[in-house]
Amino acid sequence: MTLLLTGATGFVGMEVLARELRDPASRVIALIRADDDAHAARRLHETLRSVFGTVEPYAQRVTAIAGDLEQPALGLDEAALAALGDVTQIIHGAASVSFDLALERSREINVAGTLRMLELAMRMPRLRRFTYVSTAYVAGEHRGRFGEDDLDVGQRFRNPYEQSKFEAERLVRSFAERLPVTIVRPSIIVGDRFSGWTASFNVLYWPLRALSQGSYPVLPARRRAPVDVVSVDYVADAICALHALPQAAGGTFALTASAAASSIGELLGLAVERFACRRPPLVAPALYRHVAHPLALRCAGTRRRRFLRATETYLPYFAMRVRYDDARARAALDPLGIVPAPLPEFFDQLVDYALLAGWGRRGLSRAEALDVPLRVTRPRTQNGPPRRTVRSTT
Repeated sequence: MTLLLTGATGFVGMEVLARELRDPASRVIALIRADDDAHAARRLHETLRSVFGTVEPYAQRVTAIAGDLEQPALGLDEAALAALGDVTQIIHGAASVSFDLALERSREINVAGTLRMLELAMRMPRLRRFTYVSTAYVAGEHRGRFGEDDLDVGQRFRNPYEQSKFEAERLVRSFAERLPVTIVRPSIIVGDRFSGWTASFNVLYWPLRALSQGSYPVLPARRRAPVDVVSVDYVADAICALHALPQAAGGTFALTASAAASSIGELLGLAVERFACRRPPLVAPALYRHVAHPLALRCAGTRRRRFLRATETYLPYFAMRVRYDDARARAALDPLGIVPAPLPEFFDQLVDYALLAGWGRRGLSRAEALDVPLRVTRPRTQNGPPRRTVRSTT
């Protein structure tokens, strides 16, 4: 088995790479955006050090090649393409996750880039699986149940990221009769539920930081709105498991909290207790957008104004009305013991690490996060490992 992995230097991709390399017999080819293969190898080695704390012995089983989703044929020459002839599996996780990128730029990376990966897959005679990492937010602004077979239900989208990923998933589905395709749809991905480690301080982290600093005079949210959050370890475990399951070919799987999802009210309660901060009153999103937010920006100082603007992108996710059906994922993953943990079980771990890392201002690798001497306090769950906390003055 030879796996071609895109996004190996990204948040989820690093975790997938770590799991794939646990098998001493595994071989991985990482397609990495770089100037040349030597540059790609350096980036890969940096990733291995972050993941494992060392390059060896893992470097012997993973090869980096320079590629670019925005270039014809991924920027690969015929010799490089021929070298991929033995690839038996592809996990395509590389994407632009920016909410602020222009739609055409998002499409070039997320849609056209995915098309180039699909075209490459068509040239691989030994290919057994093409797993595409989509997002639960292809549901856009849909209200009510959104099933794993649902895609185009007439929804609108909050940002170019959602729309481009929707279009990319639709494209992948169009190849399903020609390729052994599996689609996975994670929701909001946060840090590891045991160590709290994350390489991506966005979506949930920005509003939490704002709450901790009392930056929200009011919050545009519905108290009962779902906050569907999953830990990166669950997502990576699920991707690797589904990628290996023969019966997962042709299926779409929601990697969401679903029945275990929190609500805005519960998230606020967790934040207020942890940060000992004021609970901001909730207002209707439309009222906030047209009245409260402009007023807050006018009254705020320069630093606070900049911070409020930075969180604007994520506020629509506090008033969602969609519920993700993950029945197919549960049927496949529950027997393997791969189950999403409810956010309250690991919320403190997320905050501990965020404080330790200064909300992303201080670099701390995955391997370093696992080695940090943390003080053991109360159990995380009745039967789970103890919760570990760190003291921080941040």
